[in-house]
Amino acid sequence: MIIQASRWAASALFALTAFVGAGTAPAFADERTLFITSATEHVDDTATFPLYRGRRGNADVWYIVLDSSDDKDAQRRGVNHAQKLANARGTQAVQKASVDPDGVVRFPASVDFSFQRRVIPGPAGFPPSLADPGAVGEIGYSPLIELPNGVILNAPHIANATGRAAKVIGIDVGTYTVRMELTRGFQGGRGVKYLSTDASDPAVAALENVTFAPQLKFAPRAGGDGTDSARASLAAFVNGQTGAANPQRQGLNSALLDGLSPLNVLFWNPKQGRYSPLWDVHPAQWSAQAVATRQNLRQTDFGQVENLAQDGVITGPGGAPFASADFVVNCPIVSRD
Repeated sequence: MIIQASRWAASALFALTAFVGAGTAPAFADERTLFITSATEHVDDTATFPLYRGRRGNADVWYIVLDSSDDKDAQRRGVNHAQKLANARGTQAVQKASVDPDGVVRFPASVDFSFQRRVIPGPAGFPPSLADPGAVGEIGYSPLIELPNGVILNAPHIANATGRAAKVIGIDVGTYTVRMELTRGFQGGRGVKYLSTDASDPAVAALENVTFAPQLKFAPRAGGDGTDSARASLAAFVNGQTGAANPQRQGLNSALLDGLSPLNVLFWNPKQGRYSPLWDVHPAQWSAQAVATRQNLRQTDFGQVENLAQDGVITGPGGAPFASADFVVNCPIVSRD
């Protein structure tokens, strides 16, 4: 049975509608590395993932699994191995889940998908004049769960009786699959596609069109990118070039004004030990001189962004040092050029 609706009422959760194009596109548009091997990537910047049914109290919730802290578990599930997620164990960034004898996972908290997302660009695009998220986690909700065996999973909730995540294109509960919208970015000088699901800040959640999950702010630690942290570094430009047809387009201002991906720059990929799906956002602002001399070109490598920051070409917002803003976005990398 297939579900595809803008908002679900509890009584219509399993209403039958069309899931257009599901499974008809090839797994790859070109020669790409697929990190989440349980996914099928399509040519339209979407991917199909295995869907799981869980319980929150007496109600069904639907979730996906994208990363695991355990290598063997990750291989078995066909998801990213993110060993750094283990560093979040015991913090408020993780909710402890139980498992019924039939394998159904029970969650202490879920998501309210019924809010109205509102985003109004500011005069320069970023910062926005208004940014309210359309999905809000209940008290205690986190996409990170600890199973009884101690494994930490990245298991975002994507649907329940209140509605569904905005990135969902369609759900097939008969085949236990869900098709979701991906976002383009860069890592190590190459293009990547990732799935954005949650953010610890409400304005960031509104901009990303994902769930506001404030518990993620407790993931250790701001500015920590090593193997002793649960986070990895991401650069998000606030004043890059704009224009949908501009090959140098990049940044949050472009995302707001052009309605396209901000093309964020991620430090690590899932084959590297310092990878985590919990991205520690480093806002990057081009200096006035760089903008005036058109040095504000599209960046694709976090190390190069750091070099430009050391040279003073890039700073944090308002001329502050380039550093973590202590915002976490949950964006597992699905594939890479």
